[in-house]
Amino acid sequence: MKNQHDFIPALHYHWLTRWYDPVMRLIFPETRITDRLIRQADIQSGEQVLDVGCGTGTHTIRVKQAQPEAMIHGVDIDPEVLKLAQRKIEQNCLELFLKQGSAIALPYSDHHFDHVISCLLVHHLDNQAKQQMLEEAFRVLKPGGQLHLVDFGEPQDIPMWVISLLVRWFEEIQGHIQGMLPKLIQNAGFKLDATPVHFRTLGGTIALWHAYKPIETN
Repeated sequence: MKNQHDFIPALHYHWLTRWYDPVMRLIFPETRITDRLIRQADIQSGEQVLDVGCGTGTHTIRVKQAQPEAMIHGVDIDPEVLKLAQRKIEQNCLELFLKQGSAIALPYSDHHFDHVISCLLVHHLDNQAKQQMLEEAFRVLKPGGQLHLVDFGEPQDIPMWVISLLVRWFEEIQGHIQGMLPKLIQNAGFKLDATPVHFRTLGGTIALWHAYKPIETN
């Protein structure tokens, strides 16, 4: 496993970071995915929300705009994307809380958040780090807290299979298209809620999973 201070920058190269937002808008229906996540989460006033791997803050900002009275936090290991996120936050005159940190060692206390969201982070991690990231999400969630995870999923038709087989040469998605993520989510202690929502995109099938941390009874 890589050292937690090593990371894959946006679009794999630091010099491409500034092009991340337009490329993502071209390949993925970000607004549709984020709006579906927001409806799923049903975030309430005063709730604490963490966006793990927040990147340039696109999803983080959209969640804050949808529920202005929630406390929205974003964490990312890449200082360059956090600078872009901070600039966008200031342009939108919003109050969000950004922090540099690793998804596999989140800089937050246990049982702190009502929701953890993560959009297109997990495929950047190797299998061990994927499991650690999910275990960290479980740790920082309150009992009964919810996980909302967006990433590559199992293709639902032949065109999506073809695209996924091509993308797997560039991204760590082999396990994703074979249905590995639900197992990792459950191994971390979460209870999955129904089947994921699937989105057909130019980059392959993207899935939105919903899970929750059981309320401890003892």
